[in-house]
Amino acid sequence: MTITYEWRGDFENTAVNALHAEGFNHRAPDVDWLKQVHRHSLGWVSARREDELVGFVNVAWDGAVHAFILDTMVSGDLRRTGIGAQLVATAAREARAAGCEWLHVDFEDDLRAFYFDACGFQPTNAGLIAL
Repeated sequence: MTITYEWRGDFENTAVNALHAEGFNHRAPDVDWLKQVHRHSLGWVSARREDELVGFVNVAWDGAVHAFILDTMVSGDLRRTGIGAQLVATAAREARAAGCEWLHVDFEDDLRAFYFDACGFQPTNAGLIAL
């Protein structure tokens, strides 16, 4: 199985909406991902098996030195194969190349091993206000 990774590559909204629904266990939304990432993101990484989108991560930023991993998603049948870690590694490399000094992520407890062990994030103090 060959998986290719692309920084800021083309994608279809329906494909990302389907991945998001599968990854976050909800009905497929009708989000215009193209508009959102072009307006708010430093970039994004797509993972493809041939022409099929099988992974995606969004990299938002503050316009300076902080980048943020959002919505890491991998097709259910390909989880735990290293695709998610490669998505994040590609995002980190590209954020570094863009001049970012920090890559942030927040996540639910069940993803702790993925982000800390597989991706190399370090625990930090952080705060959150539920809006």
